[in-house]
Amino acid sequence: MDKDLLKQFRYFLKDSVRKRVDFSKTDQSIGIDVPPIEKPYPADALRINLVKPGEWRKIAKIDLATAIGNRQSRRIYRKQPLTLDEVSFLLWATQGVRGEAVGGHAYRTVPSAGCRHALETYLAVLHVEGLDSGIYRYLPLSHQLLYEFPEEQLSSKMVDAAFGQPYPGNAALTFIWTAIPYRMEWRYGLAAHRVIAIDAGHVCQNLYLACETIGAGTCAIAAYDQEALDRLLRVDGEEEFAIYMASVGKV
Repeated sequence: MDKDLLKQFRYFLKDSVRKRVDFSKTDQSIGIDVPPIEKPYPADALRINLVKPGEWRKIAKIDLATAIGNRQSRRIYRKQPLTLDEVSFLLWATQGVRGEAVGGHAYRTVPSAGCRHALETYLAVLHVEGLDSGIYRYLPLSHQLLYEFPEEQLSSKMVDAAFGQPYPGNAALTFIWTAIPYRMEWRYGLAAHRVIAIDAGHVCQNLYLACETIGAGTCAIAAYDQEALDRLLRVDGEEEFAIYMASVGKV
Protein backbone atom coordinates (compact mmCIF):
# COMPACT_ATOMS: atom_id res chain seq x y z
CA MET A 1 0.00 0.00 0.00
CA ASP A 2 1.06 3.58 -0.66
CA LYS A 3 1.31 4.94 2.89
CA ASP A 4 1.70 8.54 1.80
CA LEU A 5 -1.44 8.28 -0.31
CA LEU A 6 -3.31 6.67 2.57
CA LYS A 7 -2.38 9.56 4.85
CA GLN A 8 -3.50 12.04 2.22
CA PHE A 9 -6.93 10.46 1.90
CA ARG A 10 -7.32 10.14 5.68
CA TYR A 11 -7.41 13.93 5.76
CA PHE A 12 -10.99 13.77 4.51
CA LEU A 13 -12.01 12.07 7.77
CA LYS A 14 -10.61 14.89 9.90
CA ASP A 15 -12.18 18.25 10.63
CA SER A 16 -8.84 20.01 10.23
CA VAL A 17 -10.14 21.58 7.01
CA ARG A 18 -12.38 23.82 9.14
CA LYS A 19 -9.28 25.73 10.26
CA ARG A 20 -8.54 26.65 6.64
CA VAL A 21 -11.99 28.05 5.83
CA ASP A 22 -12.73 31.75 6.11
CA PHE A 23 -16.40 31.49 7.01
CA SER A 24 -16.84 35.23 6.55
CA LYS A 25 -16.42 34.62 2.81
CA THR A 26 -18.85 31.76 2.27
CA ASP A 27 -21.79 32.44 -0.03
CA GLN A 28 -24.12 32.55 2.95
CA SER A 29 -21.98 35.15 4.71
CA ILE A 30 -21.70 37.45 1.69
CA GLY A 31 -25.46 37.45 1.17
CA ILE A 32 -25.98 35.12 -1.79
CA ASP A 33 -29.50 33.68 -1.79
CA VAL A 34 -29.96 30.33 -0.12
CA PRO A 35 -30.19 27.44 -2.65
CA PRO A 36 -33.52 25.60 -3.02
CA ILE A 37 -34.38 23.08 -0.31
CA GLU A 38 -35.67 20.70 -2.95
CA LYS A 39 -34.56 20.10 -6.53
CA PRO A 40 -37.03 21.82 -8.88
CA TYR A 41 -39.24 19.87 -11.27
CA PRO A 42 -41.57 20.71 -14.19
CA ALA A 43 -45.01 21.96 -13.20
CA ASP A 44 -46.71 19.29 -15.34
CA ALA A 45 -44.61 16.40 -13.97
CA LEU A 46 -46.48 13.32 -12.75
CA ARG A 47 -46.62 13.30 -8.96
CA ILE A 48 -48.02 10.52 -6.80
CA ASN A 49 -49.50 11.39 -3.42
CA LEU A 50 -48.00 9.34 -0.62
CA VAL A 51 -49.78 8.22 2.54
CA LYS A 52 -49.40 10.96 5.12
CA PRO A 53 -47.54 10.38 8.39
CA GLY A 54 -49.85 8.86 10.97
CA GLU A 55 -52.31 7.62 8.32
CA TRP A 56 -50.40 4.50 7.34
CA ARG A 57 -52.29 1.22 7.37
CA LYS A 58 -50.73 -2.01 8.58
CA ILE A 59 -47.48 -0.39 9.70
CA ALA A 60 -46.71 -2.32 12.86
CA LYS A 61 -45.26 -0.68 15.94
CA ILE A 62 -41.94 -1.97 17.16
CA ASP A 63 -39.91 -0.79 20.12
CA LEU A 64 -36.61 0.88 19.38
CA ALA A 65 -34.50 -1.66 21.27
CA THR A 66 -35.95 -4.50 19.18
CA ALA A 67 -35.35 -2.62 15.91
CA ILE A 68 -31.75 -1.88 16.87
CA GLY A 69 -31.15 -5.44 18.06
CA ASN A 70 -32.54 -6.95 14.85
CA ARG A 71 -30.78 -4.56 12.49
CA GLN A 72 -28.56 -6.25 9.95
CA SER A 73 -27.79 -6.07 6.25
CA ARG A 74 -30.18 -8.32 4.36
CA ARG A 75 -29.40 -9.24 0.76
CA ILE A 76 -31.99 -11.92 -0.03
CA TYR A 77 -35.60 -10.84 -0.59
CA ARG A 78 -38.94 -12.46 -1.19
CA LYS A 79 -40.83 -11.78 -4.43
CA GLN A 80 -43.57 -9.98 -2.47
CA PRO A 81 -43.94 -6.34 -3.54
CA LEU A 82 -43.92 -3.42 -1.13
CA THR A 83 -47.12 -1.45 -0.65
CA LEU A 84 -47.43 2.29 -1.18
CA ASP A 85 -48.08 2.60 2.57
CA GLU A 86 -44.73 0.96 3.28
CA VAL A 87 -42.87 3.08 0.75
CA SER A 88 -44.50 6.21 2.18
CA PHE A 89 -43.33 5.23 5.65
CA LEU A 90 -39.76 4.52 4.54
CA LEU A 91 -39.49 7.84 2.71
CA TRP A 92 -40.85 9.77 5.68
CA ALA A 93 -38.49 7.93 8.05
CA THR A 94 -35.44 8.82 5.95
CA GLN A 95 -36.16 12.34 4.67
CA GLY A 96 -39.59 13.40 5.92
CA VAL A 97 -40.11 17.07 6.79
CA ARG A 98 -41.25 18.06 10.28
CA GLY A 99 -43.26 21.29 10.25
CA GLU A 100 -43.03 24.06 7.65
CA ALA A 101 -40.01 25.13 5.62
CA VAL A 102 -38.83 28.54 6.87
CA GLY A 103 -36.01 30.73 5.58
CA GLY A 104 -34.44 28.08 3.39
CA HIS A 105 -34.50 25.45 6.14
CA ALA A 106 -36.75 22.45 6.72
CA TYR A 107 -36.33 20.22 9.76
CA ARG A 108 -36.51 16.55 8.87
CA THR A 109 -36.60 13.15 10.52
CA VAL A 110 -32.81 12.93 10.24
CA PRO A 111 -30.13 15.41 11.33
CA SER A 112 -28.05 17.42 8.88
CA ALA A 113 -25.17 19.83 9.43
CA GLY A 114 -26.62 23.33 9.60
CA CYS A 115 -30.00 21.91 8.52
CA ARG A 116 -28.71 22.06 4.94
CA HIS A 117 -29.91 18.60 3.81
CA ALA A 118 -27.82 18.31 0.66
CA LEU A 119 -29.31 14.93 -0.35
CA GLU A 120 -32.01 13.99 -2.85
CA THR A 121 -33.74 10.60 -2.67
CA TYR A 122 -34.33 8.60 -5.84
CA LEU A 123 -36.07 5.23 -5.99
CA ALA A 124 -35.35 2.57 -8.59
CA VAL A 125 -38.74 0.87 -8.38
CA LEU A 126 -39.12 -2.73 -9.51
CA HIS A 127 -41.98 -4.19 -7.41
CA VAL A 128 -44.27 -1.74 -5.61
CA GLU A 129 -48.06 -2.07 -5.66
CA GLY A 130 -49.63 0.67 -7.74
CA LEU A 131 -46.36 1.98 -9.20
CA ASP A 132 -44.92 1.31 -12.63
CA SER A 133 -41.30 0.24 -12.74
CA GLY A 134 -38.96 3.16 -13.25
CA ILE A 135 -37.02 5.95 -11.57
CA TYR A 136 -38.82 8.16 -9.05
CA ARG A 137 -37.72 11.02 -6.80
CA TYR A 138 -39.08 11.87 -3.37
CA LEU A 139 -40.46 15.38 -2.87
CA PRO A 140 -40.16 15.87 0.90
CA LEU A 141 -41.85 19.28 1.03
CA SER A 142 -45.13 17.90 -0.33
CA HIS A 143 -44.58 14.24 0.66
CA GLN A 144 -45.04 13.04 -2.91
CA LEU A 145 -43.25 10.84 -5.41
CA LEU A 146 -42.18 12.42 -8.68
CA TYR A 147 -42.16 10.00 -11.60
CA GLU A 148 -38.90 10.81 -13.33
CA PHE A 149 -38.87 8.34 -16.22
CA PRO A 150 -39.31 4.67 -17.19
CA GLU A 151 -36.17 2.63 -17.77
CA GLU A 152 -35.99 -0.58 -19.77
CA GLN A 153 -34.08 -3.47 -18.17
CA LEU A 154 -33.85 -1.50 -14.94
CA SER A 155 -33.12 -4.60 -12.86
CA SER A 156 -30.04 -5.57 -14.88
CA LYS A 157 -28.85 -1.97 -15.12
CA MET A 158 -28.98 -1.66 -11.34
CA VAL A 159 -26.88 -4.81 -10.98
CA ASP A 160 -24.38 -3.50 -13.52
CA ALA A 161 -24.17 -0.14 -11.71
CA ALA A 162 -23.49 -2.02 -8.45
CA PHE A 163 -20.49 -3.83 -9.97
CA GLY A 164 -22.46 -7.06 -10.32
CA GLN A 165 -23.87 -7.20 -6.80
CA PRO A 166 -27.20 -9.00 -7.41
CA TYR A 167 -29.47 -7.67 -4.66
CA PRO A 168 -30.45 -4.34 -6.31
CA GLY A 169 -31.79 -6.44 -9.18
CA ASN A 170 -33.83 -8.69 -6.86
CA ALA A 171 -35.13 -5.99 -4.53
CA ALA A 172 -38.58 -4.42 -4.56
CA LEU A 173 -36.83 -1.08 -4.88
CA THR A 174 -33.49 0.57 -4.26
CA PHE A 175 -32.98 3.88 -2.53
CA ILE A 176 -30.35 5.99 -4.30
CA TRP A 177 -29.24 9.16 -2.57
CA THR A 178 -27.58 11.90 -4.55
CA ALA A 179 -25.71 14.89 -3.20
CA ILE A 180 -26.25 18.44 -4.40
CA PRO A 181 -23.07 19.72 -2.74
CA TYR A 182 -23.70 23.43 -3.18
CA ARG A 183 -26.51 23.29 -0.62
CA MET A 184 -23.85 22.55 1.98
CA GLU A 185 -21.03 24.52 0.35
CA TRP A 186 -23.20 27.64 0.46
CA ARG A 187 -22.78 27.65 4.24
CA TYR A 188 -19.54 25.77 4.91
CA GLY A 189 -17.33 26.15 1.83
CA LEU A 190 -14.57 23.53 1.79
CA ALA A 191 -15.77 22.15 5.13
CA ALA A 192 -18.99 20.95 3.47
CA HIS A 193 -17.99 17.63 1.96
CA ARG A 194 -17.15 15.59 5.03
CA VAL A 195 -20.49 16.42 6.65
CA ILE A 196 -22.41 15.49 3.49
CA ALA A 197 -20.99 11.97 3.84
CA ILE A 198 -21.93 11.93 7.54
CA ASP A 199 -25.48 13.02 6.65
CA ALA A 200 -25.81 10.08 4.24
CA GLY A 201 -24.98 7.73 7.11
CA HIS A 202 -27.72 9.24 9.26
CA VAL A 203 -30.27 8.68 6.49
CA CYS A 204 -29.34 5.09 5.75
CA GLN A 205 -29.38 4.09 9.42
CA ASN A 206 -32.96 5.35 9.66
CA LEU A 207 -33.81 3.20 6.65
CA TYR A 208 -32.38 0.12 8.39
CA LEU A 209 -34.49 0.71 11.49
CA ALA A 210 -37.65 1.57 9.54
CA CYS A 211 -37.33 -1.62 7.48
CA GLU A 212 -37.46 -3.66 10.69
CA THR A 213 -40.91 -2.18 11.32
CA ILE A 214 -42.41 -3.39 8.03
CA GLY A 215 -40.84 -6.84 7.82
CA ALA A 216 -38.40 -5.75 5.16
CA GLY A 217 -34.65 -5.82 4.90
CA THR A 218 -32.11 -3.48 3.40
CA CYS A 219 -28.47 -3.56 2.47
CA ALA A 220 -26.39 -0.40 2.16
CA ILE A 221 -24.23 -0.26 -0.96
CA ALA A 222 -21.20 2.01 -1.10
CA ALA A 223 -19.40 0.19 -3.94
CA TYR A 224 -20.89 1.23 -7.26
CA ASP A 225 -19.89 2.50 -10.70
CA GLN A 226 -20.15 6.24 -10.12
CA GLU A 227 -20.44 7.27 -13.75
CA ALA A 228 -22.86 4.47 -14.68
CA LEU A 229 -25.16 5.24 -11.75
CA ASP A 230 -25.13 8.97 -12.48
CA ARG A 231 -26.02 8.26 -16.10
CA LEU A 232 -28.84 5.97 -15.03
CA LEU A 233 -30.29 8.73 -12.85
CA ARG A 234 -29.67 11.32 -15.60
CA VAL A 235 -27.78 13.65 -13.27
CA ASP A 236 -24.74 15.64 -14.39
CA GLY A 237 -22.18 14.02 -12.08
CA GLU A 238 -20.80 17.38 -10.93
CA GLU A 239 -23.51 19.56 -9.40
CA GLU A 240 -25.45 16.42 -8.49
CA PHE A 241 -24.13 12.87 -8.18
CA ALA A 242 -24.94 9.57 -6.47
CA ILE A 243 -23.39 9.20 -3.02
CA TYR A 244 -25.00 6.07 -1.47
CA MET A 245 -27.69 3.49 -2.12
CA ALA A 246 -29.54 0.67 -0.39
CA SER A 247 -31.69 -2.13 -1.76
CA VAL A 248 -34.97 -2.94 0.03
CA GLY A 249 -37.23 -5.97 -0.11
CA LYS A 250 -39.47 -8.17 2.00
CA VAL A 251 -37.70 -10.83 4.08
